Amino acid sequence: MPGKKNLRLKAARAAHDMSQADLAIAVGVTRQTIGLIESGGYNPTLNLCIAICKALNVTLNDLFWEDE
Repeated sequence: MPGKKNLRLKAARAAHDMSQADLAIAVGVTRQTIGLIESGGYNPTLNLCIAICKALNVTLNDLFWEDE
């Protein structure tokens, strides 16, 4: 079952003028993986979440915490 789209990740990436490919290279995954995370089709590991946050200079709460 697919998860919720991560629009905060997409917005943070765009704010850093990074493509999915740019972010993927920065964190050591494929562009497809970043696309799947953004679309809710892939649940990243905690280590990958941390790497993404470091690359975008944001916190885990900024990108991945659900306020529900």
